[in-house]
Amino acid sequence: MTPTLFGRIQTRIFLILVIGVPWTLLVTPFLPARGNPSATDLYPVTFAALAVVLVLGVIVWEPIYHGLQQFRWERDWPTSFALLTCVNEAFVAYHILARVGPDSLVYATKATYLTHIVSTWVIMWLFVIGPIRVIFPRYRFRGGRVLGGF
Repeated sequence: MTPTLFGRIQTRIFLILVIGVPWTLLVTPFLPARGNPSATDLYPVTFAALAVVLVLGVIVWEPIYHGLQQFRWERDWPTSFALLTCVNEAFVAYHILARVGPDSLVYATKATYLTHIVSTWVIMWLFVIGPIRVIFPRYRFRGGRVLGGF
């Protein structure tokens, strides 16, 4: 079975909470930044970026991707497409964050943002193409839903 819209949304939320949040906690102190900020100065920026990607993903991107997939024969993306969706999502999220981001955004550079988002996206993508299928063996058969009863 191919992922349903609700399964895709569940997977996105699960990945950001279970993979993205710990990775952000781990990587933020090592990100390139302007000046010499502490990790506590950068955490609002990186978590705001993660939140923007989550909210936009659930409200905007997943419905768009799901609609586009309905034109494909198997109603799913090739795995490489899922990795490449980072490009358009990161671009839009960066511009939103630049306009409504936290005050500590002054410490962040484009390299800060790109390093965080791209590394987070790649780790989440790697988790989806491998370990999620081991942890949740019925994941694919439930339309990509992480929680079976919902």
